[in-house]
Amino acid sequence: MQHKLPTLVAAIGIIVASMSTTEAAPQKPGIVVAIEGTKVTAYWNPVIDATEYTLFYAPYPALTPINSVFMQGNTDLTIDLPVGASYAVAVKAKGVQGESDYSNIEFFTIKEPNSEDKKASVSQIISSLSSNVILATYEDFEIKAKGLTDALLKFQFTPTDENLREVQFAWRDTRSPWEQAEAFLFGPVDTQGLDPALDSWPVNRTDLDAVLNTTNTLDVPFVTGLNDTLHGFHTIEYLIFGETNNKTAASMTAREIEYLVSVTSLLHTHVDTLANAWRVTGGNFVTEFSTAGQGSKTYPSEVGALQELVNGMIGIVDEVGNGKIADPFSQTNTELVESQFSFNSLLDFENNIRGVENIYLGRYLQKDGAGLNDLVRRNDLALDTQIRQNFDEAISAIQAIPFPFRNAISNESGRSLITTAQAKIAVLQKTLESKLLPNIASYQ
Repeated sequence: MQHKLPTLVAAIGIIVASMSTTEAAPQKPGIVVAIEGTKVTAYWNPVIDATEYTLFYAPYPALTPINSVFMQGNTDLTIDLPVGASYAVAVKAKGVQGESDYSNIEFFTIKEPNSEDKKASVSQIISSLSSNVILATYEDFEIKAKGLTDALLKFQFTPTDENLREVQFAWRDTRSPWEQAEAFLFGPVDTQGLDPALDSWPVNRTDLDAVLNTTNTLDVPFVTGLNDTLHGFHTIEYLIFGETNNKTAASMTAREIEYLVSVTSLLHTHVDTLANAWRVTGGNFVTEFSTAGQGSKTYPSEVGALQELVNGMIGIVDEVGNGKIADPFSQTNTELVESQFSFNSLLDFENNIRGVENIYLGRYLQKDGAGLNDLVRRNDLALDTQIRQNFDEAISAIQAIPFPFRNAISNESGRSLITTAQAKIAVLQKTLESKLLPNIASYQ
């Protein structure tokens, strides 16, 4: 999609040639579109210094007229659309110092809902989740990681603030599928040690500074030999955003750029390894999981695969409420805030919960197949309604926390809303633990 973007932008007039963005204006958001049946959810990351957002949409392929929805401070919109509706959407942030550039443009079409999903067997649901959610998430992660590598190479050759902002945008864009993938931290991501290699935190800044101050050649083989706390998302984040999200191209040293190129290349390699481990043409874990109870050595029963899924969902919900939020909140310690340098923490939390929701609904972005909900609602419609409500309330409560999270943990109004969010996340966790997990084995 990226190679069509300049032509499309010119065609629909979303960005006019005369528009300029000052350094003080907000950075551009990144928009994500997810579909379940005829329900479309568009959401985007909160942006520093933004006070409001406007969502733009145009019918596709006509791309005219362009309409807009003023979102105030909200960062998502969910709407039901008729089958056949097709749109291009983008979002823009505005602050007291001006307006951001427009976000990425996403396209979607509402397709006829698959009534067979409601009748899908347990094996069909497991197979659908393997392909339409897990592998689809990893392959999107792979595409986004390449985008991050490409943006960084451009910055390496032309180290301007504009190109640094593109690297920062690409980092956030790459972060989104990974945070959703934390809902299923089993299989190769676990057995091959890829989770800590990709996402160890807090950043070991003392050792990183020591490495940067050596005379070693900071190439990929050297960086690969370092501890995981000097690899992955958060080391990259620290280098490109700085301690308080105010990094400039001029402030970045040649050694930092050298290290950054190597550590990003290593992250890209890990992401490729992860996606390939699931692909049929690679390690083929997608088949190992989708054939649970039908010859799979790892999952001799379908029930075992279902329990793996639900336990993964419970695990990340617990981590969000009782780890990622609770640890820095209870100690009022910003050093414990994940994604603290990019101010991306709240979107991390939201994407973690959306990843759990993806497994439940059987969808990732525009891929929409059979999910656990198809199994639940034909056995216990009230439970399906309750789980969906719990998802909505948990996500809304996270979005209500003042941005950025690292500041919210130390002011009274922020702490009150954080407590509310923790309570809503705890309700979701309890529902999954006490109602979904004990009954999943009996659902047919």
